[in-house]
Amino acid sequence: MFRQVAVRFTQTAKSALTLGHLSRPLVASQQVRHSSQQTNEEFDNDWVDYFNREDLDDWALRRGLNELYGFDLVPEPKIVSAALRACRRLNDHAMAVRILESVKAKSVQDASIYPFIIQEIRPTLDELGISTPEELGLDKPDAEKQRVD
Repeated sequence: MFRQVAVRFTQTAKSALTLGHLSRPLVASQQVRHSSQQTNEEFDNDWVDYFNREDLDDWALRRGLNELYGFDLVPEPKIVSAALRACRRLNDHAMAVRILESVKAKSVQDASIYPFIIQEIRPTLDELGISTPEELGLDKPDAEKQRVD
């Protein structure tokens, strides 16, 4: 029986790979273009446009954040604000806090970057009702947190 399943799977896989209509992507998604000739302003605008898409879903948000986090840079405040607005549209407060945590982790080389970004996005945080990790007490180790009985 296992042999029959394996043979059937192999045949299906081969036929799927040889079909010509599968040469285009099955899922239509907007890619953020990256090229060596792209200016910083174009890069920022591409990411802001990506996070401002109305059809952005949870998966696309996480994919974009993962790709953005992979770059050797700290995102500009306008990119962070756009990502936070996308989290609010998707009703994902936890992801919004994770974005702020990742910005803090990326800005470890220069301690002045994270406070600057928080200062710049403070109106967005207040508008959306998003708390920073520090306001939630996530910046302290568990031993320092008070026990609530």
